[in-house]
Amino acid sequence: MIVPKRFTQLLAALLTATVSVCAQTGDREGEVQSSQIPADKIPPAPPLAPDDALKTFTLQGDFEIQLVAAEPMIVNPVIIRWDAAGRLWVMEMRSFMPNSDGTGEDVPVSQVAILHDDNKDGRMDRKTVFLDSLVMPRAMAFARGGILVCEPPGLYYYPILDGDKPGQRTVVDAEYAPQASAVDGKMNVEHAPNGLMRGLDNWFYNAKSTSRYRYHDDEWKKDATYFKGQWGISQDDYGRLAYNSNSDHFRLEHIPSHYLQRNPFYRGATYSIQPLPNQTVWPGRMTPGVNRAYRPNFLRPDGTMKRFTGASGVEIYRGTHFPPAFLGDAFVSEPSGNLVRRDDVTENNGTIKAVNPYGRSQTEFLVSTDEIFRPVNAHMGPDGAMYVVDMYHGIIQHHAHLTTYLREQAESRGLDKVTQRGRIYRIVHRQRPLDQGPDLAKASTQQLVETLEHANGWYRDTAQRLLVDRAPASAIKALRSLATDGKTHFGRLHALWTLEGLGYLDLELLATVLKKDNNGKVLAAAIRLSEPILRSWEQDDALKAMLPLVQSKNMDVKLQLALTLGEIKHEKAADALVSLASENANTRNLRDAVISGLTGRESQFAQSIMRDKRSAKQTPGLTRLLSDLAACVIAQGDRTNVNRILSEIGRPGVPVWQKIATVKGMTPPKIASTPGLPPVLRKRIRLAEKPKALAELEHLKNADFRNAYDELDEILAWPGKPGVPPEPPVRALTKTELKQFENGRQLYDRTCGNCHRPHGFGMPGLAPPLANSEWVAGPPEHLARIILNGMTGPVTVLGKRYNMNMPGHQTFTDEDVAAVITYIRRAWNHASDPVGAGFVEKVRKKIPANQHAWTAAELLAK
Repeated sequence: MIVPKRFTQLLAALLTATVSVCAQTGDREGEVQSSQIPADKIPPAPPLAPDDALKTFTLQGDFEIQLVAAEPMIVNPVIIRWDAAGRLWVMEMRSFMPNSDGTGEDVPVSQVAILHDDNKDGRMDRKTVFLDSLVMPRAMAFARGGILVCEPPGLYYYPILDGDKPGQRTVVDAEYAPQASAVDGKMNVEHAPNGLMRGLDNWFYNAKSTSRYRYHDDEWKKDATYFKGQWGISQDDYGRLAYNSNSDHFRLEHIPSHYLQRNPFYRGATYSIQPLPNQTVWPGRMTPGVNRAYRPNFLRPDGTMKRFTGASGVEIYRGTHFPPAFLGDAFVSEPSGNLVRRDDVTENNGTIKAVNPYGRSQTEFLVSTDEIFRPVNAHMGPDGAMYVVDMYHGIIQHHAHLTTYLREQAESRGLDKVTQRGRIYRIVHRQRPLDQGPDLAKASTQQLVETLEHANGWYRDTAQRLLVDRAPASAIKALRSLATDGKTHFGRLHALWTLEGLGYLDLELLATVLKKDNNGKVLAAAIRLSEPILRSWEQDDALKAMLPLVQSKNMDVKLQLALTLGEIKHEKAADALVSLASENANTRNLRDAVISGLTGRESQFAQSIMRDKRSAKQTPGLTRLLSDLAACVIAQGDRTNVNRILSEIGRPGVPVWQKIATVKGMTPPKIASTPGLPPVLRKRIRLAEKPKALAELEHLKNADFRNAYDELDEILAWPGKPGVPPEPPVRALTKTELKQFENGRQLYDRTCGNCHRPHGFGMPGLAPPLANSEWVAGPPEHLARIILNGMTGPVTVLGKRYNMNMPGHQTFTDEDVAAVITYIRRAWNHASDPVGAGFVEKVRKKIPANQHAWTAAELLAK
């Protein structure tokens, strides 16, 4: 068809003009949405048949990409899994974004199905639907002879009968993913739990969640953990969790996050690292159809996006089909950029780094020129190939965050009409054989134990799962033998964790491993697995077995010792921690590990460090260690601990650098005020009397110390100190207000505490603190709006920038919102007045029906 030139010019003008704002829920008030690329420069994006789509791919290295399944067999695939027999299961989110408005997403048409490759050629031949008529399912995993499935809001368990039929459904967690449930049209698919990956430690972990699950003592247990990522989760060969968020493509949990929950007063710890902080990407085609591509400098001059914006589904390669250099590498799907990234990951004695091996060539492991290629997950299969889940959907951005700009981009190229499609591909190496292994569904107990040494991580994980779920007594002897004498460290590692899952670990076995094994990862696992024994009557014997390893040069061993010894209060454990900290203070991970286990004991530990001869010479790490310990003491505010640490630095003979480091750590930084919010005042530490140690410190003439001490003096108070007014009285709550406060506490613990934590100090990099926050002390209208509609970053709290998305709670009643506000305005030594349900009702009436999550600027403008 010939298009008149005048029409083309008109279309280009329309698309490059500034679009109207506040028409879509993803629009932000006052933000100009101007297309950065003229419409006539953007290539068309017609949907391609699967075989034609294969021609649009470019792969690096000696690889090829093959089609495994496609529409009409599958539609909108989002997750794949393999059962013990090696059959491929797929979860299809069939009702996802059927149009630009997302209307119809609540129609029950989604499925969980089994795909069959009858002739073993790698392409699926037929499909058996296991579950039908689901609404937007988002997670699945095999367990206990059945399958766990999330259909929001709940997580359910279905036994698998006769190989392909579901048994009676049981509820595991009725509130697994309430954010993704259709409530008043507020379904938020992008910001709800998912993943459901069984870790090496026998717990099921989730992305976009602060919960983990495990079947134990004949019931499902739910446990709190730190928040992990956004979409997709996996693990490496040593059980370290890997996840990401849309613009932060790869994080690795180098310290199990539950350890860093132990010390709420330590704000400096980080439980995940960015092996590759650089977020640059190199798409294979122009990418104007991205939600925020209207922002200046979002795209390169050639129209390709510069950085990750929709990263999802990170997978760690754990097979042997790819060349050895790929083992442990991370593969990240980027549906907005129509690509799959490979991060080349290396580890050297505890230091983990990654690079994009194709970055210098300005490309990626897999790119496509097809704008509708939407990789949302990548999974390594039993054959060692990398399987790519392609939703092949025109609009990948959910309507809850869709901007007017992106809607117009999609509709101008007909992307809104590309629905009800989907593909699964696999990437294979041309020169290397596919991995092979036994049919684990038919394997004997002995074969399952032997499979724990398989070179492919899928086989090891599956064998461990089956052994733990089936709990055969006949496996114990073989597992104990494998744990101590296995040929591979993978086998020994999995044997230990399998025994943990079965409840058959004891001191005799662990002491043997600690004495004879020479692999740092296995030793670290044995140390961690000794923790229940350390807390038992066998404590002394357990310490005797592990303390010789304090002299190890292996960082995995030292790091785990620092974590594990913090689990107990024992003189020998404390001495070992002092030794580890003094000799390894320049290693941040180890400092974090040590401090995480010292809650309430930081002043004693600082005292021990300052009296240890190995700490006499200043190093950057020791300086930071003493400052961090002192900061914990001040954050806790206990008078005894404050006096103890002041007495120690006032003691004659303490090096000046130690005095300076400690005093600086004790002094909270001055924080600039945010216009529209109350000023952030440094909290005074009120002591019973003037510490005697100050007499010595006040006469120290060192200039650096004087500057630090003068800052500290501003926050110390005691009766009679000149210039310090008495603490103002706080109005007591009435009986009605106390009841409201208690209701707020319960609601907070259930809905807010997982991220902001019961102590109100938040979570580093995710949830800002509420304790002492200027936002909590500010206008209560802000709090009501945030609770009802959520908030999106960036936002600055107590001088730190957080770039997060907090979901709203539309289902909260006015009484619920008022109770939560009352609680956080009075908890943690806050003194603000309560608010009532009538106040919240008035705020709610002012909020538009289509209000998106608030930004800080929008709230401050109210």
